[in-house]
Amino acid sequence: MIETRLLRQFIAVAEELNFRRAAERLHMAQPPLSQAILRLEDQLGYAVFERSNRKVGLTAAGTAFLATARQVLLALEEGVAETRRVAQGSAGHLRLGFIQVTPYAHVLDALRRFRADFPDVHLTLREAPTQELVELLEAGQLDIALLRAPGRSTPALMFERLSGEAIMAALPAGHRLAGRPAVALSELQDEDFVASPRALGQGFHDQLASLCLHAGFVPKVVQQARRLQTVAGLVAAGFGVALLPASLAGMLPIGAVMLPLITDAPGPLVRLDLSMAWNARQALPVRERLLAQLRFSAGEQQDF
Repeated sequence: MIETRLLRQFIAVAEELNFRRAAERLHMAQPPLSQAILRLEDQLGYAVFERSNRKVGLTAAGTAFLATARQVLLALEEGVAETRRVAQGSAGHLRLGFIQVTPYAHVLDALRRFRADFPDVHLTLREAPTQELVELLEAGQLDIALLRAPGRSTPALMFERLSGEAIMAALPAGHRLAGRPAVALSELQDEDFVASPRALGQGFHDQLASLCLHAGFVPKVVQQARRLQTVAGLVAAGFGVALLPASLAGMLPIGAVMLPLITDAPGPLVRLDLSMAWNARQALPVRERLLAQLRFSAGEQQDF
């Protein structure tokens, strides 16, 4: 293996074509430099310089090796610089998972700013339900996720709340209660409900169940859908009512309305949180950069 020091010494002599000037450029004595070039030629198995009393010149092999030496040192320098950027969190690869984030302006703002500030970070994005995101984090297949409360123990993961929003009632536009400014949750006890399966997000599902229990009933779920937008679509189609996050109000399909809930349930039950989660056992500087940007963008919005 040829040392990088030998490559730098060779390049200096090749560019100066004078051992004395090359030695001065390298801040070393001439005899050790001459010995280093002989050692390089011995390792290569061929001469890289033609020497005479009057001048030093490159052999054909030396000219070819000069291009190689420069490429090797340039690649090394670029690799060191890239490693430094990765260590500082300004470059690298980040795997981000998320539930539907289109309604959350602060998340989109954070991603936009992050990409502008750190163009050398490659982002791999994956949309999935909360339960799947938790499993991917635990398996080391994601670096950070934006999700709901998982509803189960996750000792390997760190969670931090980003924002909260109200839970609202989604009703078909022709529903008997649709014209009201708000609806008491207890008035929905005899209604058919549309919901997402518990297996996709235990925390969200159990929170809605607890909210209904506080109002004195167990919701009768007649239809299920994986995505909340599909749940809203089924409401619009008249399959039933639903409890949905307020952020979906601006994305409702024609035929559905959303109303504030009237309930005396405690605050944590009527508020739906969006959190960021990560595996704190895995040090990742670039992840810290995105976490900081998410905190900043969330802090700029008025929280619930």
